[in-house]
Amino acid sequence: MSLGIIGQAAVLFAVTNVDDIVVLALFFAQGAGHRSTTRNIAAGQYLGFAAILAVSVAAAFGATFLPDEVIPYLGLLPLALGIKAGVQAWRHRHDPEGDEETPDKAPRILEVASVTFANGGDNIGVYVPVFATAGATGMTFYVAVFLVLVAVWVAAGRYFATRPLIAKALSRWGHIVLPVVLIGLGLLILIEGGAFGL
Repeated sequence: MSLGIIGQAAVLFAVTNVDDIVVLALFFAQGAGHRSTTRNIAAGQYLGFAAILAVSVAAAFGATFLPDEVIPYLGLLPLALGIKAGVQAWRHRHDPEGDEETPDKAPRILEVASVTFANGGDNIGVYVPVFATAGATGMTFYVAVFLVLVAVWVAAGRYFATRPLIAKALSRWGHIVLPVVLIGLGLLILIEGGAFGL
């Protein structure tokens, strides 16, 4: 039975987090060449995903921390980060190539965590009923598999960002794509959740 739960957990994680690989690759491209990039992204991804799991587990036990009507407003986090990144890209649009890479450009842990958590609104909606029906033992398996797969996702994001063709495209266009993806993600979360009557 545990092997069945592990397989189900792996599929559930992959289906609910496939979009995170793109965001992670963009974060890796943004922090290319900085020593703290991998550490910050991994720590931020774990922090954000741990928050998703904490809310999901609590809700599965009936102690809902976030009312359902609040979850769509999590889209404001990636929206704000995307606007900030867009403003920075606009300010540096005339900088010579190579000047953009400054030590403060490595993604910050809380930025990555915020985007991960905000993007997890749909995850919470899926995980809660699964956790509630799995029971305490099954939930433990799900959480353990998810935490292992977070590391796999971070490695996949780094892998894609370091492939020569992808890395070249991300280094050339990543400063534009990241804000667009974050703003789009924020708007999608807001609209799909019906925030502000959308």
